[in-house]
Amino acid sequence: MDLTGHLGERCLSPVANTAARVHVVDDDPYVRSSLGRLLSVKGYQVSVHDSADAYLRDPDAFEWGCLVLDVAMPGLNGLELQDALRERQAQKPIIFLTGRGDVPMCARAMKRGAVEFLTKPVDAALLIEAVERALDRDTAMREESALRADAQARLATLTVRERQVLEEVVRGRLNKQIASDIGAAEKTVKVHRGRMMGKMRVRSVAELVHIVDRART
Repeated sequence: MDLTGHLGERCLSPVANTAARVHVVDDDPYVRSSLGRLLSVKGYQVSVHDSADAYLRDPDAFEWGCLVLDVAMPGLNGLELQDALRERQAQKPIIFLTGRGDVPMCARAMKRGAVEFLTKPVDAALLIEAVERALDRDTAMREESALRADAQARLATLTVRERQVLEEVVRGRLNKQIASDIGAAEKTVKVHRGRMMGKMRVRSVAELVHIVDRART
C-alpha cells in the first residue's frame, strides 16, 4: 500500500499546523512506515507506535495533536484505547483506520467523538483532510480548556462573601435584594460586588454570567 500514490492536488500545499504531532498507532509495520512517511512529507511531526500501550508510554502522548489509529490490534484495540482516553479525561481527536470495519463499529466510534473512520487502503487526500480537521478540533478543545481553567482561577480568588454576592448577582438579584438575602447592609454589598467584579475581570452582569457558565462546564 503506497499511500504517496494516492496524493491529489489538494494535498500539495504546506501544512498549516506545523507544530502539531500526529501519532500513528498500527501493528502493521508497513502501514506505520507508509503513514509516517506521508505525514512527515506533509510537514507534520509524527510519532509511530506498534500498539496502544506503546502510545500510552510516549511522553508526548497527550500533547497537542491527533491520533491515526488502527481499530484491530493485539492487546488494547483502537476502540478500547478511545475508551481509555475518555476515562482518563485525556480525549484526543481520533481518525480510525480499519481493513474490515462495519457500520455498528463506525457508529460507535463516531458517537464517542471520532473525527473520521477510513477504510484501508486509505486514500492519502482523505487522510490529510481528516488530520487537518482533527488538529482544528484539538486546537478548539485546548483553547476552550484554557478559557475554562482561567475562569475557574478567577472564581478561586473570591472570598466566601464575594462568592455569595456572585451567586446572587448571576441570579439577577439587585443589591437591595442581595443585602436582604445575605443579611448585610446594601452599602457593604456594593463594596463586595465591586471587588468581586474586579477579581472576575468583568464589566457587566452578562460577562459575569458567561464566565461563571464557562467555569462550570
